Amino acid sequence: MRAFMVERYGAETGVHAAEVPQPKVGVDDVLVRIHAASVNPLDLKVRDGDFKVILPYRVPFVLGNDLAGTVVEVGSAVTRFSVGDEVYSRPDKDRIGTFAELIAVHQDDVAPKPTTLTMAEAASLPLVALTAWQALVERAHVRPGQKVLIHAGSGGVGTIAIQLAKHLGAQVATTTSTANLDVVKSLGADVVVDYKRQAFETVLHDYDVVLDSLGGENLEKSLRVLKPGGKVISIAGPPDAAFARELGANPVLRTAMAALSFRIRRRARRRRVTYEFLFMQAGGDQLRELTALVDAGAIRPVIDRAFPFESTREALEYVGKGRAKAGKVVVTMT
Repeated sequence: MRAFMVERYGAETGVHAAEVPQPKVGVDDVLVRIHAASVNPLDLKVRDGDFKVILPYRVPFVLGNDLAGTVVEVGSAVTRFSVGDEVYSRPDKDRIGTFAELIAVHQDDVAPKPTTLTMAEAASLPLVALTAWQALVERAHVRPGQKVLIHAGSGGVGTIAIQLAKHLGAQVATTTSTANLDVVKSLGADVVVDYKRQAFETVLHDYDVVLDSLGGENLEKSLRVLKPGGKVISIAGPPDAAFARELGANPVLRTAMAALSFRIRRRARRRRVTYEFLFMQAGGDQLRELTALVDAGAIRPVIDRAFPFESTREALEYVGKGRAKAGKVVVTMT
């Protein structure tokens, strides 16, 4: 089958199209013929070797973390799916490889595709929608009436997180550029801060939750907008000890991760707020919850641009150079 492989870390030229063997299907796996996949910043970080310590993939390997497609084979122990089912998934971090014609995925990481979406639209959702769900529902337990700030509202995570937070009954603020003010307003944002004209930390206050996807100085400023007892959840900040435990890291790595986040955790404590790092996990049951929300009209995907599968490298470059204006970039099979 055709696939796009990372043959060496650290360069755009390290990704190449290749013919690779068809995946082996385990007893709990479904084999999916991929109709569409999407590009995430995570793909670029994996390609460049930024996550080698926690995601030690051995080159060469197939890149890609999102898919939508059709089940063409099921393992002997599979009970949730049948051949012909239309599905979507974010495979487990140890089994990525969606920039390919076929992939074998554990049945627990797969969900029925929303019936209201095309394959390309469905492929844009799993990673970002699971990230939003795990941040706002699992970690923050967002309740009606709370105030939630979502950074980079026109990005892949932001576009879904705004809609999910509104569904949960929150008052939602977001940051975005001038060009995307109308986009985030159309998604339901109550307060929009144009970061090119305003400093969000000077105009927002008493927030319960911040979802940070930018890290760095933006993360530190986010502490200032929280009320006492508030929480900032970051997908771009330094990892913490809790994440190291989830990862099953050895004591040395746990200590190192705790040290990386010591400064931001200390600053958070001084303001009587908390900091958490989130690295989203695959989850078919959560995707089923999201499927229901999509089909009910509570969440809709935002697609920036679609590339043909043969142009996957160009799609990666397009995302890597920040050319996407709003939402996700997808690649579609012919």
